[in-house]
Amino acid sequence: MTGSLDVTALAHRVLLASFSGPVVPPWLLARLERGLGGVCLYGDNVRDLAQVGRATAAVHAARPEAITTLDEEGGDVTRLYYRTGSPHAGAAVLGAADDERLTSMVGGDIGTQLLAHGVDLDLGPVADVNSNPANPVIGVRSFGADAGACSRHVAAWVRGLQAAGAGACLKHFPGHGDTAADSHLDLPVVDRPLEVLRERELPPFAAGIAAGAVAVMTSHVVLRALDACAPATFSPAATRLLREELGFEGLVVSDALDMRGASAGRGVPAAAVLALRAGADLLCLGPGLADASLEAVVAAVTDAVADGTLPLGRLREAADRVDTASARLAGLRALAQAAPAPQASAEAATLALSVTGSLSARTGAQVLQLDGGSNQAVGHVPWGLPVDGRVLAGGELVAMSPDDVGPPDDLDVGPDDDPVARLDDRPVVVLVRDAGRQAWARAVIERVAARRPDAVLVEMGWPDPEPLVEGLTTVCTRGASQASAQALDRLLAEGR
Repeated sequence: MTGSLDVTALAHRVLLASFSGPVVPPWLLARLERGLGGVCLYGDNVRDLAQVGRATAAVHAARPEAITTLDEEGGDVTRLYYRTGSPHAGAAVLGAADDERLTSMVGGDIGTQLLAHGVDLDLGPVADVNSNPANPVIGVRSFGADAGACSRHVAAWVRGLQAAGAGACLKHFPGHGDTAADSHLDLPVVDRPLEVLRERELPPFAAGIAAGAVAVMTSHVVLRALDACAPATFSPAATRLLREELGFEGLVVSDALDMRGASAGRGVPAAAVLALRAGADLLCLGPGLADASLEAVVAAVTDAVADGTLPLGRLREAADRVDTASARLAGLRALAQAAPAPQASAEAATLALSVTGSLSARTGAQVLQLDGGSNQAVGHVPWGLPVDGRVLAGGELVAMSPDDVGPPDDLDVGPDDDPVARLDDRPVVVLVRDAGRQAWARAVIERVAARRPDAVLVEMGWPDPEPLVEGLTTVCTRGASQASAQALDRLLAEGR
């Protein structure tokens, strides 16, 4: 009979832990020495690239087999460049450019950076088809709204990334693109027939698997056609679909279990047991863990084995898959081919720009940046036009948030306090992300258009299906990375 120490070691092996701040704490190093499966880095852990390298080196020194990972999708979601914004084109940009060569090169460029800074597994690419324009969490993280195009670009990105020495993890299986809720905050439900799932959601995952992706991440989304109540992370039916229908034999990683779509009403320890029972192999526990939180998950897993809630064979299978993935990642690193290709992101970002209306040069502009915040996947990453670019040279940048917008009859908001009322004869540019989902931003844009019909609206999020203001010149970038910002600056400075 397996002893409790063996079960405890297995419980450690299936956990992807985290920590707070830039330095790996002693308690986490001790857990690694006890066999912890891996460590995920978040924005709070990142100060600069050199510091990321020191953190991953500390993890590997404590346990060489441990898997280091983070979210490096390119575009809006970045951890390596959390303080500055990503230099890499994001998925929606690459999908719009529609050049698989560029997509593979950008994946390779990201893989080269990950390898150089000790990151084994990238929690990307997003394989979701963004079929719902109002999706609050996928949007420009997706290669597009067409399953066939997404499939081609997912496969190209995976090939580029893994050839450069980092593993790919497809997410969020079996699809988060048709949701109107964010699983960080709620439990999204998709009520579509299984035929739609097979035709639209699954092909990009199948393409990524065929391209050799090391891992697949499950979603905290209920897909009624598979399971009436349980999100995919807790659904054996979703695992069967992945393993049997798509033939995936690699590592299944859960999305972060601290998200409300997984742990609301039950807590992370109970969610961990449910995910393992359903077929997950490596459990992402979420950011900013303390040792007590990790111990509570270990205890829940070992207790579940003891009382028969979690079969010991399932726990062993999960731990074996983690070990197999670790060995495969070592093989990718050994065969890595450096693929620095910064020009690919610049080229894709330029190709992805679209203009509706007449665009004259906009140097020395008054730029209103409407910032309604971002979802938890993106976090607090800088975005907007380059402050040292041509558009803002001699111009003015004014940031606005919902707190800056009072009701129309608010007597406390006078011309001196109202950026729209202060607009003068200089060129006007309005920057926004996902304006279609923000009533306050739409109201500001309408006021700007009424005062300055020659203004240019720049949508740096997912393009709205309908014009926000008829006749207003609009530029769409499909992302807010540094690559997109620089391409936008060139376009606005030169006109078209």
